[in-house]
Amino acid sequence: MYFQHSTQIWSDHPELVAGVVAATGLARGTALGPAVDPVIATFTAAAETRLVTGPAAEQPEIRAWRRAFSRMGLKPTQYRCAAEALLRRFAREGSLPRIHPLIDLCNAGSLGYAIPVAVFDTARITGGIEVRPADGTETYLTFSGEPQNPGAGEVVFADAVGRAHARRWTNRQSGYSAVREGTDEVLIVVEALHASAPVDVPKLTAALADELATLWSVEPTTAILSRDSPRFDFGT
Repeated sequence: MYFQHSTQIWSDHPELVAGVVAATGLARGTALGPAVDPVIATFTAAAETRLVTGPAAEQPEIRAWRRAFSRMGLKPTQYRCAAEALLRRFAREGSLPRIHPLIDLCNAGSLGYAIPVAVFDTARITGGIEVRPADGTETYLTFSGEPQNPGAGEVVFADAVGRAHARRWTNRQSGYSAVREGTDEVLIVVEALHASAPVDVPKLTAALADELATLWSVEPTTAILSRDSPRFDFGT
């Protein structure tokens, strides 16, 4: 399988830094909730400290995504990157709902770093994923099971058969490839656009990979992608 950003994405957003983690053998970790708790607590403590300095919208990591959404023709207060949505909910409620140990870990990492983190069940992906402008024929499935067709030009995570696994880039993932009980093969994607992203993205990518190795006893493969090295090949 593969993961990559299209040449147009790199051209339109040269400041992009992306980290990827792939792993197999996660199914045995569906009962790892308590073991993940200390890591989640560390990340959420970092989020609490971050929010003391100002609300989510004022964080440099989030401001960078708001600028990108504006350039894509999206209203930033209507469509928020996933990290901003999580930070706003955390600030309002003081915690995030528990869904699945891996999703909980990735959400907490996103909180702590204010960076969008996506995690996909790769058994539900055909061929691989390219982050690219949609051509209008792609299909997307909401978490409630409603099929949608992203408009032409919208940035999507598209697989080889035209299924959109995320809409509006880092705004909303698809319910089709969401991690669930029984998920065994995963791809984690970390993306940022802010000034310190070249330092922050590798740190968060390595932290998530380390926790996968420790908690799930798997051997993740990782990469940091760039315009000169945009493709990550993984799996079989």
